[in-house]
Amino acid sequence: MSRTRVIEIEGKTIKEAIQKALKEIKLPLNRIKIQILREEEKGLFKLSGAKSAKIRILIK
Repeated sequence: MSRTRVIEIEGKTIKEAIQKALKEIKLPLNRIKIQILREEEKGLFKLSGAKSAKIRILIK
């Protein structure tokens, strides 16, 4: 029976969160499934960083 490992990662953007996850788990993109839990939100005057992006990685 196959077990799926799950990790959650945050970053300033979705792209940054994905890059951090790939670096941490050291697996290619085709071995994981990405779920977006929260997209980044712009702050005052549309500056980034009000809320970070959050993703869930499912490792097959």
